[in-house]
Amino acid sequence: MLAEKLKNYKVILASQSPRRQNLLKELNIDFDVMPVDVDEVFPDNLKHKEIALYLSELKAKAFDFKQLCENCLIITSDTIVWLDGKILQKPNDFEDAVRILKTLSGRMHEVITGVTFRTIDKMHSFHCITKVYFKNLTEEEIRWYVEHYKPYDKAGAYGVQEWIGYLGIEKIEGSYLNVVGLPVHLVYEALLQFA
Repeated sequence: MLAEKLKNYKVILASQSPRRQNLLKELNIDFDVMPVDVDEVFPDNLKHKEIALYLSELKAKAFDFKQLCENCLIITSDTIVWLDGKILQKPNDFEDAVRILKTLSGRMHEVITGVTFRTIDKMHSFHCITKVYFKNLTEEEIRWYVEHYKPYDKAGAYGVQEWIGYLGIEKIEGSYLNVVGLPVHLVYEALLQFA
């Protein structure tokens, strides 16, 4: 059904994330991967979902449609982790990843993804918020995970689909796939409306 609606578009996923690529494949649509390189800086006054939406739109606006086909449909997204009124960035190194996971241990945080669709003449953005509850993690568990999984490319320094997610996450409220990297159910519905 969705593939039929998108048949006149050349769909481009602007993400290097193998998780996002695999999730989008599950919608059975054809798409190309064309990562966009932007400096992920946002204004200080933005908070919560505004940050994820801003960064997603920043990526979408980075495409020069003079160099793309007229029927291109760009999909961009950005996922952030929100705790105590601030964003938790991707870790810089081993000790930073350990520090972030210690901060998340025994607490609830929010995973927020902003998604943007852009064509030559229109743009649409939306977001998804999932609440994730971690058990109290031991120092040994945290260090073992970081050493073996090296989660340096992940917001919040963890992958929900990895070892730490299996033993550490007690409860999730909202979309699990949003925490993996893309709220597929919302992407599907929004593409049906957008196309």
